[in-house]
Amino acid sequence: RVARDGALWQLFSYMFIHADLSHLFFNMLGLYFFGTQIERRMGSREFLLFYLVCGFAAGVFSFAAYWFSGAYLVVLLGASGAVYAVLLAFAVYFPTAVIYVMGIIPVRAPLLVTIYAGIEIFNQVAGRGGNVAHLTHLAGLGAAYAYFLIRLQINPLAIFLHRRRR
Repeated sequence: RVARDGALWQLFSYMFIHADLSHLFFNMLGLYFFGTQIERRMGSREFLLFYLVCGFAAGVFSFAAYWFSGAYLVVLLGASGAVYAVLLAFAVYFPTAVIYVMGIIPVRAPLLVTIYAGIEIFNQVAGRGGNVAHLTHLAGLGAAYAYFLIRLQINPLAIFLHRRRR
């Protein structure tokens, strides 16, 4: 509908529509755990701008990639691209934070983002994951990286590599 009917607002509104309650729940859980910390660090206005810009950029990138690959009937739903952006922001601002995966496996935030990115790349390339928009997750990470570089003048990669040496 975006291209055929000129429904350009869907490049933005897709972030606010979810497939079902569990999809909404897990996106909002991630937003709550990581987003509250990022909002405190950035401030509410900057966080809102970050979230919306990264979510929009992830949607635009995904639309373009699907369109040019011939996948015209893809339906994109959910805040996952923006939530992945928030996860990258958390790792940038709190690089020594330890997150307990499944409540038991301690992983530092930058390593967790790297692992998630690797999983998303693998699933995108291997065609796994059914109705999960792995490309949108990766686009959210990429948008956050660009946002940090361009707007905030912070290089996430330099922060990640600096912390590994210690």
